[in-house]
Amino acid sequence: MAKIILHTKINAPIERCFLLSLSVDLHKGSTAQTNEKAIAGVTSGLMKLNDTVTWEAKHFGIVQHFTSKILKYDKPNYFVSEMEKGAFKKFHHQHSFKTEGSFCVMTDELDMEAPFGIIGKLVTTLVLKDHIRKFLLIRNDFIKQMAEGEGWKKFLKED
Repeated sequence: MAKIILHTKINAPIERCFLLSLSVDLHKGSTAQTNEKAIAGVTSGLMKLNDTVTWEAKHFGIVQHFTSKILKYDKPNYFVSEMEKGAFKKFHHQHSFKTEGSFCVMTDELDMEAPFGIIGKLVTTLVLKDHIRKFLLIRNDFIKQMAEGEGWKKFLKED
């Protein structure tokens, strides 16, 4: 199993950052490199507890489908999304938010495991962990840009 932990400091209110992280539309906007599309479940707007979304995207030249569900939700502090269907054996993503002065610190804790035993572990170590980390960094930078500027208004009706 591999673990990725990222901290993103955002000069914006905690609630705005929390809600942007739950926006299916924002996620689509942040994934130009894989052209992700929400094809089932919640396909636009904000996700909430027990919602699912199925994403279609191209990774490593292969079209993938990934269904995740919001398992825990404590606005504006915390939510957990977990893969229900997809290429991974395990994909558990904790999103937490805390206020530090005028900033929100957004923390991602992602636990993932590829299938196929030792081969899966090797692929995770050599390729997947770095790929997913870069993917999250791009997404988090997009959230930061939207939250700190006026872009958030495209994704949230009110602040």
